[in-house]
Amino acid sequence: MPWSVALRDTAKAGLVPDRAVNDPRRAVRGALAVALVVFPVLALAGPGPATSAAMGAFIAGTATFQRTFRSRASLAAAAGIALGASTFLGYAAVGVPGAFPVLLAVWSFGAGMVWAVGPTAGTVAATTVSVMLVVVQLPVSLATALGHGLLCALGGGVQALLVAVWPVDRWRGHRDALADTYAELADHARRLRHDPTAHLDPEPFITARRAADLTVRQERRRPRELSGLRGIAEHIRPTLAALAHPGVGAPAEGPGRDRAREILAAAAESLDALARAIRTGEPVRPPSSTPALTLATAAEGGRLTGAARRSARRLASQLGRAADTLDRQARGAVVEPEDGRPHGGRPSLRPQAAQAAQAVRRQLQPRSAVFQHAVRLSGVVTVAYLASRPLGLHHGYWAPLTAAMVMRPDFAQTFSRGVARLAGTVAGVAFTTAVVQLLDPNAWVSAALAVVCIAGAYLTIRTGYAVTTACVSSYVVFLLGLQAGDPLQTAAERVLLTLLGGAVALGAYALFPTWQTARLAERLAEWLASAGRYGSAVIGAFGAPAGRGDRAVRDALLDAREARSELLEAMARADAEPVRHADRLPDLSRKQLDRARTAVGVLARSATLLEAHLPDAGSPAVPGAAEFAEELRDATAIAAAAVLIGEPVDFSGLREAYARWTDGTDGRSAPGPADAGALAHAGALLMLQAAADLEKAVRRRRVPSGA
Repeated sequence: MPWSVALRDTAKAGLVPDRAVNDPRRAVRGALAVALVVFPVLALAGPGPATSAAMGAFIAGTATFQRTFRSRASLAAAAGIALGASTFLGYAAVGVPGAFPVLLAVWSFGAGMVWAVGPTAGTVAATTVSVMLVVVQLPVSLATALGHGLLCALGGGVQALLVAVWPVDRWRGHRDALADTYAELADHARRLRHDPTAHLDPEPFITARRAADLTVRQERRRPRELSGLRGIAEHIRPTLAALAHPGVGAPAEGPGRDRAREILAAAAESLDALARAIRTGEPVRPPSSTPALTLATAAEGGRLTGAARRSARRLASQLGRAADTLDRQARGAVVEPEDGRPHGGRPSLRPQAAQAAQAVRRQLQPRSAVFQHAVRLSGVVTVAYLASRPLGLHHGYWAPLTAAMVMRPDFAQTFSRGVARLAGTVAGVAFTTAVVQLLDPNAWVSAALAVVCIAGAYLTIRTGYAVTTACVSSYVVFLLGLQAGDPLQTAAERVLLTLLGGAVALGAYALFPTWQTARLAERLAEWLASAGRYGSAVIGAFGAPAGRGDRAVRDALLDAREARSELLEAMARADAEPVRHADRLPDLSRKQLDRARTAVGVLARSATLLEAHLPDAGSPAVPGAAEFAEELRDATAIAAAAVLIGEPVDFSGLREAYARWTDGTDGRSAPGPADAGALAHAGALLMLQAAADLEKAVRRRRVPSGA
């Protein structure tokens, strides 16, 4: 889209608030932790140390409001330690001529690389840059720098302690993640009634998986109703798809299709009831409508035969098992762990640190979006800091601080946050200046007003960045009002420097962007390869039932799901970028990309349909299935490489492998009641059709020789 449209849309996204606020109890808890640090330190040590302690407590509290399923107390403690380290190093470097800009550049680069670990870690790391810029403006000696660093860490420690002793909806996020999974299954069942090939949104399943990754201590304290149900949801997913699909389930028309629609409607109501019970923690209340009550009866009806009838029976059994699991847990019964794994799957602190370091190392390459963001963040913060120095302004740190808080790895967030930051800063500074002029508060009143602003910032984190920034700007002004200075001059300087920092940040992204559009082919190739591995694992299970492992199929499914989610996220970000896809994808137009995405989706869906009918360990092997599975894995890997480098995609080898496999059999026949071979052939044929569609989708246009 044109730059004017992109800037307009991103600016609107940054300025329009959402009608959502955080739990007031959590906001009060975070502000109370800041108060417990600020007032004692102000009384004992004075304004300077109180400022450091307040900054540490505020930023550590902000970490607890990030979307994460880890212990919020540990997040606050870790943020406090990082803030203490940045504060001490900043104080130590600011007294050495020329050392602080170098430290700022290195620290900003490291903060940008932390995005490889995740958005929560990246957001907290960016705040350590801002704290370093703020607190080092307070004149201290090197001997007291350690004390200021310890005070920042103390603020994080108090936040962690208060989170531990005053838990507020500790398991709300976990409940919502699991309930959203069942709610998405219910919506999926309704969509399948009208569209047998409807797609399932993978995001709730990805979120629920992350929520289920608990420490041993969390596992001991987790509510019983949150244990065991995710695995059942994962098995319901392919059963719904297999029942609805005319290739391996109910017929496309006739009484069988009508019965399948009845079962899907009943399943949707049952899934909604399960979602409500999980979300509220109350017992399951079965739906009272007639379709839901006849689910089991409909599954046994005579209008469904073969694989469709088996899917209906399996669906009724799975829904009943989910309801029974909730009932047993409500009575305090012990439930087996999901997937046969012992509880407490999340590693301890040392392995987690090793995994984070490995994630960062993988991104240390010039083509990595995280690496490019780190370089851009380091350059922007340093340039903004150096550019503000010649202005001779006392609060020159506000420009690099704005740049640090605005920069994100993608265009849409960077520009929307930049506009919101400017609007919020102007509003916050104007309000605070008026209050200071009218009240002329002393140090104690300024500290109290700062705590109130912190509560407002915590309360409005979900409302929008502009509103939160207004509260944060007011907080910082009141906090630094503990120091001497002219409030009107301070307000004017902050607005000017916010403009400077925002302009440098936005200009840097325009000159050195990380366009998601240029990475769409890479994301498509990753999804194609992972979908091929998923299909290979499923068909391979038919070829070797005795040696198959559910873990292999599950791991391949999770990889394909993550790859699809990354592609969808990249496409959503690319749609907001001010570049044309033809400019960034010379070998693959956006229309071709959409068609290819549809084809890969059909390939993955075909594997999902077969997953619902995986044979038992004692079932006879399907001859030739293992060889076709191996060819499918290799063919999709080669095709993914071809998409990535712009070469033609050729699945002729896969078609030959299918012909050898079905030689002497009718691969197009409908699967019989117990014919695993015909069922595997039907699923493989769907995959071949998807492969043919992919070949057509990515076929390059020939350029005339005289052109």
